[in-house]
Amino acid sequence: MPHDLLLSSGFLAFARHVGVLQAVEASGVRVDAVVGTSSGALVGALWAAGVPAAELERLVATRRPFDLMGWHAAIWRGAFSLDPLVAWLEGLLPSTFADLRHPLAVGVVAPGGGAALLREGPLARAVAASCAIPGVFAPVELGGARYRDGGAVDRLMVGPWRAWRGDRPAIAHLVDRTGGTDVDTPLTGLAVIRTPRSGASFWSLGDVAAGAALARERAEGVLAELRAP
Repeated sequence: MPHDLLLSSGFLAFARHVGVLQAVEASGVRVDAVVGTSSGALVGALWAAGVPAAELERLVATRRPFDLMGWHAAIWRGAFSLDPLVAWLEGLLPSTFADLRHPLAVGVVAPGGGAALLREGPLARAVAASCAIPGVFAPVELGGARYRDGGAVDRLMVGPWRAWRGDRPAIAHLVDRTGGTDVDTPLTGLAVIRTPRSGASFWSLGDVAAGAALARERAEGVLAELRAP
């Protein structure tokens, strides 16, 4: 039976998520839906669009995070805008969630302040909204409402995922916390892969290949258990 895949927030933890996806592809474990928050939303969306993990590693290594940020005029909402990130993603992703190869949901802080999953509408803007760290980036507007990085209220989004998908089997990749909120939700029934913080900054993602390799190694043991008779 296919598993869903949950990719947590983690400060610029793109390489960690790429390594997990490399292990998933090599394992033969089938993935159905993907839920991603913040860095997990960006990597998960590209993979759900059909970008293989090896290409993802190259993509995330080619751009500094700072190159995908712009100054925001309304600085009281956030010092930076994610409009450059939206433009970059629009060149890589389908226009809407409906055109993806896998069902996808991205974790955000909803206008009321609670955790929510976006599952439809303009895809690039939804992914950027999931990356809009409060206090750093201005919120991203979708359908007249403003959304921010869901990791601020729920880094893994297990509760919202269960409300959407029920009790399906799932793999959860949880990057060690740098910021945001870990919700005390039981992880019963989930195959959990844990990896260290990214060590990245807005000016450099560091050694992306090494970061992915570490995560791939951590993931392989967990995935091997899923294949065991």
